[in-house]
Amino acid sequence: MTVTKTGNQKPLAQDPHGVRGNREKVLEVAIGRAVRGYRKRQGMTGAELAAKTGLSIGMLSKIENGNTSPSLTSLQTLANALSVPLTAFFLQFEESREAVHTEAGEGVETERAGTRSGHQYKLLGHIGANTSGVIVEPYLITLTDKSDVFPAFQHAGIETIFMLEGEVGYRHGDENYDLKPGDTLHFDADAPHGPERLIKLPCRYLSVISYRAKS
Repeated sequence: MTVTKTGNQKPLAQDPHGVRGNREKVLEVAIGRAVRGYRKRQGMTGAELAAKTGLSIGMLSKIENGNTSPSLTSLQTLANALSVPLTAFFLQFEESREAVHTEAGEGVETERAGTRSGHQYKLLGHIGANTSGVIVEPYLITLTDKSDVFPAFQHAGIETIFMLEGEVGYRHGDENYDLKPGDTLHFDADAPHGPERLIKLPCRYLSVISYRAKS
């Protein structure tokens, strides 16, 4: 088992094991080849991608050649610039058993499809394609008085919410649940769902979304 920590250490630097045949033997190499492949498919030069992401040409070269362990922030930036999901960089890599340790206050602020104004999503860790065929995305979500209510999110998979702070009226389908600290809501995410009433702010909750990886 390999453990990856974010914060002072570079994330996503696991050493894979149990790979077979001609599959990638180093995670950094697999990521680098994926980045280069998506860049070339879009007819983009290294200099153009570097300018678009704010990464130096030297750093981008190191990433594409598998000579460095890119941070989760850099991977998210590259994914946005190349218009691909972050998980696309891991599809050619056969995962070993991994763990991702995200220290308090760390994580990557990101936007999921359909994110509403004032909904802050912080990705707490990421493990890409794995033998289970399931992707799991853990988020810390923060709602404030600037947040929109929106009870109509819909996406594939299963979602689990665990309330940490505040109180929210959360709708799932035809039901509404008043969620307080310590409460859990586990549901089919294909039904319309989301915060319908912001009762006590600020509101923070963990959202763990799991879904089948695309083949």
